[in-house]
Amino acid sequence: MGKIYQIYGDGAHGMTIALMEAAQVADMIPAGASIALKPNLVVSRPAEEGATTHPGVLSGAIEYLQGKGFSDISVIESAWVGDSTQRAFRICGCEELAERYHVPFYDLKQDKTRLVDTPLRPMEICRRALDADFLIDLPVLKGHCQTAMTCALKNCKGCIPDREKRRFHTEGLMKPIAALAAALRPQLTIVDSICGDLDFEEGGSPVHTGRMYLGTDPVQVDAYGCQLLGLDLSEAPYIALAEEWGAGCSRVEPEDVVLLNQPDPSAAYPRPSRKVAALTRRVDARSACSACYAALVRALHLSGAKPEKIAIGQGWKGVPFDGLGIGSCCGQAACQVKGCPPAVADIIAALSE
Repeated sequence: MGKIYQIYGDGAHGMTIALMEAAQVADMIPAGASIALKPNLVVSRPAEEGATTHPGVLSGAIEYLQGKGFSDISVIESAWVGDSTQRAFRICGCEELAERYHVPFYDLKQDKTRLVDTPLRPMEICRRALDADFLIDLPVLKGHCQTAMTCALKNCKGCIPDREKRRFHTEGLMKPIAALAAALRPQLTIVDSICGDLDFEEGGSPVHTGRMYLGTDPVQVDAYGCQLLGLDLSEAPYIALAEEWGAGCSRVEPEDVVLLNQPDPSAAYPRPSRKVAALTRRVDARSACSACYAALVRALHLSGAKPEKIAIGQGWKGVPFDGLGIGSCCGQAACQVKGCPPAVADIIAALSE
């Protein structure tokens, strides 16, 4: 069983260093190792909106590692399909940070890949993630409109090319996320749970949760995240499947959690509103990509519309639909919002008609 180190506060930089010191991370890393840091920069939105990793997590990790004598450090990431990783890197505040610490950033959308056997099927994985001697996952604990929650395991989806991401959605996300976990296991995970959006993975409704935690078992890290969010493991089935396929252990006992400081005793961890399920009751989603589905959910949330029929996803390609189709895959719908992904404003306009 692994240990989870947890700290309360709001200063991502200092909290990250404190976690790494407590866990004696330097002792885990071979001398001269190449170290890759994988944040969550899924969209071009600052961390304060609840979707992306605080730049202080990166700066804290880099400062700790450089202070321990490690110099071969890089940052790797790819934004979701339809967004620019370079723009996300800049808007999320990481570009200036990388220049200050003289650490290179690699957009994995431009990276070469290698075919790796997994329990599900051979899978394309970016080489910079595979070839790093020590991979550090820096996810945000937040909600997700298709997988209930996202944290350590799903954040590794940024280490595959866009064509593989689309295939993940065709396969329903759960099995491929678990299979990727069996093939690409970060040696360390540091979770940013300072102000994650508990309902929308692209942010916009941040909830102050005021903590970070660190672990070496990504399955256990995600299982603990489920506990914090008040979710049953069955609501994020990729976690149990990843455990079944040898990616880690989902058991979290009270003695496994080491507290570095104490929280306000009156503060309870907030719960997701579960509004996404209510918003999407009339949506027929068939292998929908996250960017497209998230745009629809956001549009439904902002507009307050309750249309009778909505189709979305790759499974609707070439299939007639008597209603509103969202995205390029729904070309046979009676009414279509074009785009891959479509703009939220365009979906709102169509919902109002």
